[in-house]
Order: sequence, then C-alpha cells, then structure tokens
Amino acid sequence: MEIPIEGENIQIHSYKHDGHLHRVWEETKVLKATSHLFIGGNDHTLVTESDGRSWITREPAISYFRTDLWFNIIGMIRDDGIYYYCNLGSPFVVDEEALKYIDYDLDIKVFPDMTYSLLDEDEYEYNRLHMGYPEEIDNILKQNVEKLIYWIRQRQGPFSADFIDIWYDRYLSYRS
Repeated sequence: MEIPIEGENIQIHSYKHDGHLHRVWEETKVLKATSHLFIGGNDHTLVTESDGRSWITREPAISYFRTDLWFNIIGMIRDDGIYYYCNLGSPFVVDEEALKYIDYDLDIKVFPDMTYSLLDEDEYEYNRLHMGYPEEIDNILKQNVEKLIYWIRQRQGPFSADFIDIWYDRYLSYRS
C-alpha cells in the first residue's frame, strides 16, 4: 500500500461489494497518513456518483479512516455544530490512483448533541442478499456498528471534543 504525502491532494473512491465504483470524491487534502491511518480534509469538493451525476459538498469536512476498522467517519463542520456521517465499510487501501474502500450501505448520522440514527438498514438487507455478502462480513459489520456506537457514546476518536477542530486547523494551514 502506498502512503500518501501529507499536504498533497488525493481522490477517495468507494466501491460496492460486487466491485462496481460507487462514488468518487475528487480532492481531499492529506492531513495525516500512515500504513494504518488516514485523516483528510476537504471543502466544496466535487463528488461523482456511479450513475454520472455529480454534486459539490456544502461544508468543510474531516475524514477519518483506519485499516483495523470496518467504518470511516466524516466530520462535517456547519454553522450549528459538527455533524458526523459514518459509513460502514471495509478497511481502506491506497494505491497510485486513490484511497479506496467498499461501502456496505449502513450509515450512522451523528448530530451536534451526539444523538445518532442508524440509516439504510433496508438497503443493507437488500444488497446483502442480492450481492451475497458472506456471513463473516455480515458479522463483522454488525460488530463494527456496535463499536461505532460505543465510540459515539464515549466520545472516542473523531467524536472527542477537539478532534475535528484540531484537524480543521491543520487543513486551513495547508490552504493559506
């Protein structure tokens, strides 16, 4: 696995279990990268969907990926607080093209008051059956939903009080 250089821009690609490209974030600034961790930042970034539609993100965001977790976390900085969008997905890999992971449908949205909602359970169940998610992956994902909820409740990792602020300041230092 290639390790991106801090300060450079890379793309992020999400795939589905069947191998098709799901979504591409055109540009994310590398804030920290090791063989096990990636933290990136972006703002008003072009996102292209698998059907060709595209849109621009509305606010600054800090992305958090690890190779030992089956989820990634995006902290979105809005006027009324930090919202988190958590994707249940495979651990990431990086190659010469992009940071890549498999999106497994389930998401958790976390609000500034740290309440949360589990999203897309129907989509997960449909894709689990139609794409044939192995039982082992189903079990891993369910365990990681529980781990993610624990992190939210305990305010661990990106959910800790200053995490997003610290990394957003680092992102801004690269922009100036």
